[in-house]
Amino acid sequence: MSATTRRLTTAQALVRFLSAQYTERDGVRRRLIAGTWGIFGHGNVAGLGQALVEYRDAMPYHQGRNEQSMVHAAVGYARQLNRLSAQAVTTSIGPGATNLVTGAALATINRLPVLLLPGDYFASRAADPLLQQLEHPVEADVSVNDTLRPVSRYFDRITRPEALIASALNAMRVLADPAETGAVTLALPQDVQAEAYDWPEEFFAERVWTVRRPAPDPVELDATVAAVRAARRPLIVAGGGVHHSEAEDALRALVDATGIPVASTQAGKGSLRHDHPADLGGIGHTGTAVSDALARDADVVIGVGTRYTDFTTASGTLFLNPDVRFVNLNITGFDAHKLAARPLVADARTGLERLTEALAGYRVDSAYEAEYREGKERWDAVVEAALRADDDTAVPTQTQVLGALDAVVGDDDVVINAAGSLPGDLHKLWRARSPRQYHLEYGYSCMGYEIPASLGVQQAAPGTPVWALVGDGTYLMMPTEIVTAVQEGLPVNVVLVQNHGYASIGGLSEETGGERYGTAYRYRADDGSFTGAPLPVDLAANAASLGMDVLRAKTVRELRTALAEARASDRPTCVYVETDPAPTAPPAEAWWDVPVAEVATREAAVRARERYDAQVSGRRRHL
Repeated sequence: MSATTRRLTTAQALVRFLSAQYTERDGVRRRLIAGTWGIFGHGNVAGLGQALVEYRDAMPYHQGRNEQSMVHAAVGYARQLNRLSAQAVTTSIGPGATNLVTGAALATINRLPVLLLPGDYFASRAADPLLQQLEHPVEADVSVNDTLRPVSRYFDRITRPEALIASALNAMRVLADPAETGAVTLALPQDVQAEAYDWPEEFFAERVWTVRRPAPDPVELDATVAAVRAARRPLIVAGGGVHHSEAEDALRALVDATGIPVASTQAGKGSLRHDHPADLGGIGHTGTAVSDALARDADVVIGVGTRYTDFTTASGTLFLNPDVRFVNLNITGFDAHKLAARPLVADARTGLERLTEALAGYRVDSAYEAEYREGKERWDAVVEAALRADDDTAVPTQTQVLGALDAVVGDDDVVINAAGSLPGDLHKLWRARSPRQYHLEYGYSCMGYEIPASLGVQQAAPGTPVWALVGDGTYLMMPTEIVTAVQEGLPVNVVLVQNHGYASIGGLSEETGGERYGTAYRYRADDGSFTGAPLPVDLAANAASLGMDVLRAKTVRELRTALAEARASDRPTCVYVETDPAPTAPPAEAWWDVPVAEVATREAAVRARERYDAQVSGRRRHL
């Protein structure tokens, strides 16, 4: 071996390479790949498994229980650290690899970096077919890992050791790129993982990937300023890009200078603290009354770091002013051009700072400012009523569970949720006190995300109380990383809300003519419906069997005590509460398009179609 090369296996070289990669933004340096999650099996145990133990001092390893869960944990980690640090996930071939697909889609949709390292079949075809191999009759080079191509921002199959050099560098480039980031997949044939090669020493040199803050183009900035100055009723829609860019202070400075109010998407909530006079809360189908009312009359909508999903736009029925125009500040041109907007392609913080400077002297009319402040006061009263419990001895409603948690958490606690009825209640009612407190995965709204994501957040923010809010439906999807929390000593808190079924989808089923069929966890009745007694399932006992401390709460008073005890604990703790199913959250302020059967014989579906036709007629395409 010459002085300029190092003989290692491909897997060993990859681990050494990953341990020397860093990001840097604003002078702060972080490990780009801070650790690796894995489940070892056929296809990675002898390659990456051996390399991870060989270099365990350089690359921390975390043992997972489910491949999808490991990706969720890595996503939670990356989001908590504003995408400046990520984690890798390695799996076996076959089912271990295909279990990554859901997590990869979630990461890419939410623009969050994660490196996926699934095992793959023999590149040499020495063993063909081998255990777990999918044989394709006309495309011999296809493997099950190809299912990861459409959900990855970068994909490569490393069929020779030397091919890793260019591919690994490209993988890091994408992971560290604020406009291109998402899931990155390097599929690793198991024979290539174990093959030795003389690697150039430069491959293992420390590399720093600068996370750019591109400034806006002067022409686009001038057009944006002109549009805002001409506006009488402007509204800012803050999306997740505000957080990713750490642009919260820049947004507050713009709002304080101009008086423009802010409504937030699920990903953008917390961009302003809840008690800021210009913070109007959530927008869209799960938005607040004041946000949605202003959105209907807004003449200029300034989107900052948002993708404008159907929940945000109320499926195209929210922004009703016939003269409304959009200005989108986004680091990706793809999102900046949505809704026929004037694009302002730039980093959110840099763009907001330049926009504030250019708008010097501009301020909204005092009557408009008074209008939205009064609307905010009215909504704050609605929130207070929904969260308040007047009878401490009563069984809590779901919104009272949120009220009890609100009274316990500190400003820096992190509250995690993703699916079910809780996201709607949280978007309307949660009073976010800091940029990182509100952690909703609503790009993919993936059931089962919350518990594994809480592990990643806890790893990224040691000492911070982390709360995973889950309903019984979500819990049953993916509780197994509780074991990992116990093994890793991560004191996450799980608030497990038992309401015996899919509350959110049950309501949607009823609204769309499905009559709540198949949405409850109950015995079948004689007519085939699921309307019998609740199933004798004890989820609290299940959590305890996986190693958690479990606190059962039957009343509001017991719930408050249990939440305080959980927050003070240094052990993974579950607070289990059965809720009063009576709806107490404010109803939706805007529509969401879920198509209803055009023809049906059952009256519920016929009536649902009538309601649907009335709503869909208000849709507008912004061209």
